[in-house]
Amino acid sequence: MAETKLVAENRRARHDYEIIETYEAGLVLLGWEVKSLREGRVSLKDAYARPRGEEIFLLNCHISPYSHATNIEADPERPRKLLLKKREIKRLIGRVTEKGLTLIPLRIYFNRRGYAKVEIALARGRKLYDKREVAKRRTLERELRSALKEKQR
Repeated sequence: MAETKLVAENRRARHDYEIIETYEAGLVLLGWEVKSLREGRVSLKDAYARPRGEEIFLLNCHISPYSHATNIEADPERPRKLLLKKREIKRLIGRVTEKGLTLIPLRIYFNRRGYAKVEIALARGRKLYDKREVAKRRTLERELRSALKEKQR
């Protein structure tokens, strides 16, 4: 992923969800939305993706209106179409209909050609006890690594 400009990242996603698969999708944006993205004025906090018919849309992604734009009627949380291959869309629609799976955006970035991309993940929500277990396991692994590093000295 060299030469990409990270715009926004959903840090809570990996904590709240178990990531199963990730996909890169293009975004259908208006001109002022692209300029706002370049300024980093986007929030993925409550965003998710959902299929509508044979298409997938990004919902609740807040892109603040561009400050220097004129004559725009901006809806900062409008649904935005995701651009994926037809076979990927069909696969995702099939998987999302399974119980407990959802599509969440992990990050928005500009690729090296200047196109806005969103990395979406097929994920399963974690329960509170799962989150505790993952945190405990990470702590144990971190302590083990530091103990091994001390032993090597």
